[in-house]
Amino acid sequence: MSAGALPDHSRLTLLLRPDCSLCEQMLGDLRSLQAQLPLPPLRIIDVDSDPLLQRRYGLKVPVLLIDDTPICSYRLDTAELRRMLNRP
Repeated sequence: MSAGALPDHSRLTLLLRPDCSLCEQMLGDLRSLQAQLPLPPLRIIDVDSDPLLQRRYGLKVPVLLIDDTPICSYRLDTAELRRMLNRP
């Protein structure tokens, strides 16, 4: 593992809300990106299923996290995700 690279056990989490077009778009973009490069496992969570998540991220969905660190909201920021994964 190079300096700054994430450990192999890192996980991506997508916080979303049902019937959210931005959420569906980010999920689709992530699925497309998974076909191009290996990504950590993706966990999908309905932000409204947890009161703490709802308070913290409810107005920012969709939100993509690596472990507990927010990477982007509303739209997939591929450059930032790649930077955080330390991949070209």
